[in-house]
Amino acid sequence: MSAETGYGVNGPSTGFIEVVPPLDQWQFAPYLQWSMQNIQSFLPVHPIRRGVRVTEFALRPADLGALTVPHPWEDRSATFTEVMAATHTDGWMITHRGAIVGEQYLGTLGPAVMHLLMSVSKSLTATTAGLLSASGELNLDAPVTDYVPQLAGSGYAGALVRHLVDMRTGVRFSEEYLNEDAEVRLLEEAIGWAPKKHPEVPDSLLGFLATLGQDRPHGGAFDYKSCETDALGFVIQGAAGRHAGDVMSERLWQPMGAEFDAHVGIDSVGGGMFDGGVSAAMRDLARFGNLYVNQGYALDGAAVLPEWWVEDTFAGGPDSREAFSRSDDATYMRGGMYRNGFWFPGESGDVMLALGIHGQMIYMNRVTGVVAVKVSSWPTPQDAEKLFWTVRAFEVASWALNRGEA
Repeated sequence: MSAETGYGVNGPSTGFIEVVPPLDQWQFAPYLQWSMQNIQSFLPVHPIRRGVRVTEFALRPADLGALTVPHPWEDRSATFTEVMAATHTDGWMITHRGAIVGEQYLGTLGPAVMHLLMSVSKSLTATTAGLLSASGELNLDAPVTDYVPQLAGSGYAGALVRHLVDMRTGVRFSEEYLNEDAEVRLLEEAIGWAPKKHPEVPDSLLGFLATLGQDRPHGGAFDYKSCETDALGFVIQGAAGRHAGDVMSERLWQPMGAEFDAHVGIDSVGGGMFDGGVSAAMRDLARFGNLYVNQGYALDGAAVLPEWWVEDTFAGGPDSREAFSRSDDATYMRGGMYRNGFWFPGESGDVMLALGIHGQMIYMNRVTGVVAVKVSSWPTPQDAEKLFWTVRAFEVASWALNRGEA
């Protein structure tokens, strides 16, 4: 722990961490908000280094606070400011065609503070895989076990890398966050993010993935499972011969001109928890989102993502929407899809989201040129009202900016 970076649960401290949360409580009140900004203080992490070059946003402040935002399903509305206040926001920002038009930091969050991204990490990781595919180092249509032979005897046998980035393997895995026996919680025991309550759980992430079985064919319906992106992290490592966090730094973080370092949580042997363990500063999330609305180009015009990858992400595969329609998630995102680590909340192929539990989001609209970021500390992992009201708020702001009304 560092005296220079320490914060207390109730605000900034002048010395060491005042209260380190118990391992079984850090994801709950009253610790959650502090934990989301200080995970490196009590859990091991691997750095994702920025480079020397930093890309700069223009500044064009706009008045967004009074915009009227309809409730996602009830006959009532609130202002943009009220939606942000009602959704446990730690910080939000909106950029329009490369310019910051609104930005707010609450509590102890500041521009340089890294916030745990939860499953927004999946979008960063899938993008890194796409960059390795573009360089010819990774074949998305190759078997997962070509890159991670340790999974040959697991449910991943026969699965393709493409199945990982689109969440379509047949691996047996429960994502019930509030069920202590669900695999998503057993995974946390394996990496040391939770006390070991199940002695049979291995002491490493890769070891745990190797225990997972299969309950249906690979390549079928969309089935959201965090383990897929952890397996993808090991695929990246196998393809590049280096830790996936270093690959993310070299291929994505530095080329896009990140302003701050990021980091990813690791297990006892250094394996990266890429399904939800990345922490980053909010402005760098906006830089990342702008790559997609700018056809793969950074704020200074440097080419980072191949245009074919950006187009493939927005267009989806030939059966992406059909596969999504057969999943439980289609209830709230009718007509949507999941492609390359991103959510498409409706029929539009122009608006996509990176999402994480407890209220993490990047909203990207390539028609309006708007990228919006929100980091939060929802008391519960999932909350449909908070999620879709936030999406509505960003939608309203996006089109108001596009029409010159904000």
